[in-house]
Amino acid sequence: MKELSPQLQNQIAQYQQLQNQLQVLASQRVQLEAKLREIEGTLEELNKLTGDTAVYKSIGMLLIRQDDREALKKELEEHKETLTIRVKSLQKQEKSLSERYEDLGNKIQAALGTSPATAEGN
Repeated sequence: MKELSPQLQNQIAQYQQLQNQLQVLASQRVQLEAKLREIEGTLEELNKLTGDTAVYKSIGMLLIRQDDREALKKELEEHKETLTIRVKSLQKQEKSLSERYEDLGNKIQAALGTSPATAEGN
């Protein structure tokens, strides 16, 4: 096996960094999407309740009764909007990094003299 050039070693290191960054972004996005689904479910249940049903909000270790249901809904909607924006931002970052990751992988494979199909088959 031939010796790898410093430039190729650098590209491989960058490739591994991109892979790690993609994993971190994907993990963050999954967590935010779970929070988003939880808020959406909460809003859905809150809309099903009748006016005389008591509603409580968790604050730390306490459950506090919420008499102003509209304010609670507004707070949840704002939180939902914020999470939606953050998820979209992470998706854009993931797409951009994924494109860089694929490009760099192709460059590395070309430098090693392997085709993408051959490298994937190993």
